Amino acid sequence: MTAADTERFRLRRFVERLVQLGECEVHDRPTDLVDVAEVLEGNPRAVWFKAVGPERAELTGNVMGSRKRLALALDTDEAGLMPELAKRLARPVKPVKVEREDAPVQQVIKTGEDADLCMLPVHLQHAEDGAPYISAGLDFALFPDTGWTNVGCRRIMLRGPRTAGVDMIAPSDVRAIYLDAVARGEKLPVSFAVGLYPTDFMAAVSGTPPMDELDVLGALRQAPVPVVKCVSNDIYVPADAEYVLEGYLDNKGHVEPEGPFGEYVGYYGVVKRNPVFHVTAITHRKDALFQTVTIGGKSLGRTDTAQLTTVKTETAAWAGLVTAVREPVAVFATPSSGGMYNVRVSLRQRVPGEARNAIAAVFGSMAEAKQVFVFDDDIDVFNDEQCDWALATRFQASRDMIMADGFRVVPLDPSLGGQRVGAKVGFDCTIPFGKRQSLEWGIPTPPVMARTNGNGADKRGVADVLERGPASFLDLMKAAGTRDGREIVRELDRLYAAGTLSRNEAGKYVLKRP
Repeated sequence: MTAADTERFRLRRFVERLVQLGECEVHDRPTDLVDVAEVLEGNPRAVWFKAVGPERAELTGNVMGSRKRLALALDTDEAGLMPELAKRLARPVKPVKVEREDAPVQQVIKTGEDADLCMLPVHLQHAEDGAPYISAGLDFALFPDTGWTNVGCRRIMLRGPRTAGVDMIAPSDVRAIYLDAVARGEKLPVSFAVGLYPTDFMAAVSGTPPMDELDVLGALRQAPVPVVKCVSNDIYVPADAEYVLEGYLDNKGHVEPEGPFGEYVGYYGVVKRNPVFHVTAITHRKDALFQTVTIGGKSLGRTDTAQLTTVKTETAAWAGLVTAVREPVAVFATPSSGGMYNVRVSLRQRVPGEARNAIAAVFGSMAEAKQVFVFDDDIDVFNDEQCDWALATRFQASRDMIMADGFRVVPLDPSLGGQRVGAKVGFDCTIPFGKRQSLEWGIPTPPVMARTNGNGADKRGVADVLERGPASFLDLMKAAGTRDGREIVRELDRLYAAGTLSRNEAGKYVLKRP
């Protein structure tokens, strides 16, 4: 074991830097959890809440909600983000193990009944969400054959104090690891770190060759990541994180109704079946700063997830471009398209046909691009006006458009109409007629509750509300007169335990009828 710097890449240090640069607003006054999302919605800056919920916990959000702030984490500017990422990703750095007493994330250790997810400042992010979500978690699990650590981004829907639904529908390494464990009838140990430096999130979404992904975190930090063994499983996690949630995914498979949730493509994701996470320990710093990330809504380009998805798209597209054309100059996935659907490329053409090669390269890469725009190197791909002018004056559809069908797609794209493959380059972005009011096309908005001065006599419990019919989580909060929401999770947990609670296809809570 080796001593290591556990403060240099701490989230709190980065947020303090953002405050100094005018990139983060500070809310000192007490804030109800239900009001957090509305403050974050469309906010061009990060937000640091100093006193949320009755515990007056610290919470930060939208830390990575701009390309400028991602670039700051890499000590570069917006144009230099992609080149700096590519340079760092080429130089993996192995982690360094530290003892428990040198790991700030294990200054406070809670196990058993004390490991309570409902004690965390987890808020309802969108009005139709199934429950509060832990949205800023990086998951850590082990590859069974190599022992390497896999790192990914995973959302967690609170189900009770010690259980949660974990989104694991899309193809991913951890999904494959989990399905292998299920096939053997085994639980999968997994730990979630909440509250990490932005470089760690960028590392988690970047495409890299197979390796221990703790080395990838080190690559983007340009320093060894101090890691510590979890207290209840054998996984090593960043010792400088703010929180770690330890536990396992049970071996029942995709059984838990999870969702709806305001997704990163800008619309709601419907209820899906997903694995259940069981928490066995929660560890955190004494002065821990909880983190939430912004997802979906009308201001898609100002969300953490859209900005992080640009990193994923651009690294994948760049990897294809450097082998397909002689001199690519820049690539930019627009955050307002979810960070993946519209991709702009600039290059210096050396031989005829390289623009078409570039288009084909992005199509064939792991990038999820639907529309690819290729420009000469005199066009700044980060400048909307320049790109609009070049499209207007340098493009002829009959000559310069390539369109093909049958490509791999993002299933969350509602324009697919349920198809499993889709087209590249399509310009009609309207919602299909008659689908405007459906949940899949609904635009996520923050939950809003009117403040009342009543005496509480008309407040109703969860069971009483559900006796009258299906209800959303926000409906239950309004009926109970709570502006927090976690006590609703506890009531739901008791109904689950009694076997009287279920969810319908729309994600509403319902009572089981005998």
